Amino acid sequence: MSVRAFGAGPPEYFKAGPSEVRRPAAPTSIRQAARRVRILRAASALGARDGLAGVQMHDVAREAGVAIATLYRYFPSKPGLFLAVLEWHIEQFLDDTDTDADLADTFVELTDELLASPLLASAVALSSFTEYAGAVPTRIDITGTALGRRALGHLGSGSRVRMLVYTWWGLFVAVLTEELTPDQAEHDLRLAARLAAAR
Repeated sequence: MSVRAFGAGPPEYFKAGPSEVRRPAAPTSIRQAARRVRILRAASALGARDGLAGVQMHDVAREAGVAIATLYRYFPSKPGLFLAVLEWHIEQFLDDTDTDADLADTFVELTDELLASPLLASAVALSSFTEYAGAVPTRIDITGTALGRRALGHLGSGSRVRMLVYTWWGLFVAVLTEELTPDQAEHDLRLAARLAAAR
C-alpha cells in the first residue's frame, strides 16, 4: 500500500507547480510573528555555520522548534527563506542605525555587517539567484523594502533608490565573489551614492 493511502503525503501546498506558486503566509498574531522570527534566527544560524547547501528545511524547523508544515507555511522554499533572512538582517541593521546617517555610510556598514558571515552572505546571494532563475520568480518593489524606504527618505525618488540599491547589491556580490576588494567596492558605492543624491 502506498504512503499516500495513509494520508502521510505532503500537504497540497508543498506540491504547487510553476503555474501555481504559493505565496508565503503573513503572521497575523504576535505569537505567529515570534514564530516567524524564530525560523529566521534558526535559518540564519544554520546558514552561517553550514552555508546554503548544508541547510535542510527539516533542520531549520527543528532548530526553530516548529513543525515542518509551519516552516513551509511562512517560507514555501529554501531560496524564499534565505531571501527573507536577508531582508530580516537588513531590517535589524537599519533599526540600529540612525535614520539621518549618511546614506553611503549606511550602505558601507551594511555591506560589512553582511560580509562578516561569509557563508550566510553566500547563502542569501545564491538564494537571490536561484529565486530569480525560478519558473515564477518573486518580484519585489525595491522601494518597498526596508533598505529602499531608508534610501527613499534620503533621495526622494524611486528611480534613484533603485539605481543605488541595485548598485549596492552588484557591489556586494562582486566583493563576495572576490571580483572587487572591499575598498574598491566602498569607493564605487560612495560614488554611486553621490551621483544618486545629485540634483
